[in-house]
Amino acid sequence: MNNSLKFYKYQGTGNDFVMIDNRNEIFPISQTYIEHLCHRRFGIGADGLILLQNDPEYDFRMVYFNADGREGSMCGNGGRCTVRFAEDLGIFKHETKFIAVDGKHTAQANKEVISLKMGEVHSLERHTEYDFMNTGSPHYVTYATDIEVVDVFSEGRKVRNSEEWVNRGGTNVNFVQVIDNETIYVRTYERGVEDETYSCGTGVTASALSTNLRFGMKSPIKVITKGGNLQVSFEDNFQNIHLIGPAMRVFEGILE
Repeated sequence: MNNSLKFYKYQGTGNDFVMIDNRNEIFPISQTYIEHLCHRRFGIGADGLILLQNDPEYDFRMVYFNADGREGSMCGNGGRCTVRFAEDLGIFKHETKFIAVDGKHTAQANKEVISLKMGEVHSLERHTEYDFMNTGSPHYVTYATDIEVVDVFSEGRKVRNSEEWVNRGGTNVNFVQVIDNETIYVRTYERGVEDETYSCGTGVTASALSTNLRFGMKSPIKVITKGGNLQVSFEDNFQNIHLIGPAMRVFEGILE
């Protein structure tokens, strides 16, 4: 490994990521090393690490790792941060197309927000107590009358580690409170981080689509998270889904 490697820290509504420009492919991919970099006491501290890499057919490739160092499924806020990172690197202006673990994405960028086109929804299930769907990552969506008093860590971990969901490969767990006929508040327990995060893009997307199914809430749906505000827009039958919100660089540094 080189003696030094530049890293960048980005956040999108409080979901924070270590970003590496890995177009020269010199970053040493190792679960232990990535977990160390994401550690909030002994490393840089982040919900995940993202490599921006070359791809012959796209502007770039996004490779996402959870805070536990394992390669993860699609991350919506991470996707928006990667788009901002690519824009900051001069890879594109205004519009881009890139490839991630769940396939092709397009995005538009302006000073205020990144609008990221999400993938198709898979594995949609409706249950009395919850909805489940895969919006790039698997999401269990349930409802609360007062979201501030929900113990997201304990309740989320209980579902996440239940026999059913372990056997099914794991899930993220979202708690949703309907604020009014166009706004919801979402809190998420994220697998891979194994804790509540300030925001979760694929979870916000799943939660918004669930409120459309349950309550007929219309696009665009405003979403409050601990880390800030997002919007989810979509067309009939959940086509052309966009996750819209801010993403910005926090700081940069050198890995020795």
